[in-house]
Amino acid sequence: MADNKEIGSDNDTGTGAGGMDMRQLFLRHVAQTSPNPLAIEIARAEGLYLYDPAGKVYMDLIGGISVCNMGHRHPRVVEAIREQADRYLHVLVYGELIQSPQVQYARLLAEHLPVSLNSVYFTNSGAEAVEGAMKLAKRLTGRTEIVAFDQSYHGSTQGALSIMGDEYWRNAYRPLLPGVWHMKYDAMESLDRITENTACVIAETVQAERGVYVPRTEWMKALRRRCDETGALLILDEIQAGFGRTGKLWGFEQYGIVPDVLLLGKALGGGMPLGAFVADRGKMWALTGAPVLGHITTFGGHPVSCAAGMAGLQVLLEEDWMKEVGEKEALFRELLVHPAIRAVRSCGLLMAVEFESYAINKAIIDRCIEKGLLTDWFLFAPHCMRIAPPLLITEEEIRRACGIILACI
Repeated sequence: MADNKEIGSDNDTGTGAGGMDMRQLFLRHVAQTSPNPLAIEIARAEGLYLYDPAGKVYMDLIGGISVCNMGHRHPRVVEAIREQADRYLHVLVYGELIQSPQVQYARLLAEHLPVSLNSVYFTNSGAEAVEGAMKLAKRLTGRTEIVAFDQSYHGSTQGALSIMGDEYWRNAYRPLLPGVWHMKYDAMESLDRITENTACVIAETVQAERGVYVPRTEWMKALRRRCDETGALLILDEIQAGFGRTGKLWGFEQYGIVPDVLLLGKALGGGMPLGAFVADRGKMWALTGAPVLGHITTFGGHPVSCAAGMAGLQVLLEEDWMKEVGEKEALFRELLVHPAIRAVRSCGLLMAVEFESYAINKAIIDRCIEKGLLTDWFLFAPHCMRIAPPLLITEEEIRRACGIILACI
């Protein structure tokens, strides 16, 4: 909770340790990703709330972009981090030594996945998981073509960028990987592009950065069938949709299908950096030879990250937050009604509030931040406001958050 402080109280001093202007140091020495970063200094975070050095409180309505499903610094996650830090940190490149946090977390994941998803390759991030899965598909099939979908986001590394579904983001970095076909999402005619030359098809179970678009179940089932017919691997990206955010542990459960490879990230680490691609052990074994070390990472599956992620997943499995996702989603939708709101799209607590333009949306977002409510927009839908709070958000907090949004509109 917010320690009895009013959201939006106090003013940000803009100064850090030793009286230095932390904002200026941030802009000068930390590489920037945009001309106008939010540049809010965070002193601490807990549960649903972020705090600046002056004590101003922000309700976090985006959960670190679907990372903090269990909230910030859940006590069991913090305890797991401390316990593992007392044992060992990095010891050797991934895959050589037996590190119990990796083994235990991989087993826990496998116990809650379909039987064919039993072998976990831990990486540092979701984008690295995408890269590893693409290599695995080429290695297994001996093919080179990849089918991806318009307005899909899979990461920003060169390979992941090649399959990103928006030319605005790709164009400046060409040449990229050849043999990538970008097709229309949730369209039956797109499935014809999947052939005996296709190594894999990569699809999100929910198109998040498009502004939360959920495909039809019949399309997802047809996609699975087409991959089976052609021998292409079906890779499903759950990097944003996984870990209870849709109301189910895994987004693909909604469609009654199982992927050949599952991509995980964001909430996987419980707030620590962690990604993974998951497949059957027989498939994953292809990376062990010809060449040996077919995929390798130094820090992937860091023991502290695995300990933190496992603690977070255990909390999610033991508590009732997933059961409450549907009710909380319905309450958001009930309250977010205003003439300026064109639509609200949602899949559990992954939601997009659509306005007429980016300019209008950004003005509302900026006012929300002034009032102590942190939200954001989507890469491929900048006219839409992102709502993806920690799953522990309460009914009272949803009402307060929606009240602030409506007032800011």
